[in-house]
Amino acid sequence: MIIDEMNTTKTRKNRQTRRNIRREALIKKFYDKRQALKKQLVEASGDLEQQLKIIAQIEKMPRDSSVVRGRNRCPINGRPRGTYRKVGVCRALFRSWVMEGYLPGFVMSSW
Repeated sequence: MIIDEMNTTKTRKNRQTRRNIRREALIKKFYDKRQALKKQLVEASGDLEQQLKIIAQIEKMPRDSSVVRGRNRCPINGRPRGTYRKVGVCRALFRSWVMEGYLPGFVMSSW
């Protein structure tokens, strides 16, 4: 029973990590087009019909191509929260690496 729960958790993390990788690919693919449409939307601030046409074009794009849908995840274990941008790993992994001395220049405080 415990092993099954661990496997489903691992599978769930892998699935979400794969989904996030797919989202990042869509974000890169549609980034320029989306930014151009947003720029056109700002420039057409007076014409309502033109704005509605541009908004319709943006809405036709995949939802996952929006930048805000991306998620910073730890590449090692897929943890979605507590990921340090500077190091690129989650805080739990970062802490263990610092304790083992793998990351130079970081010292764990103790009191």
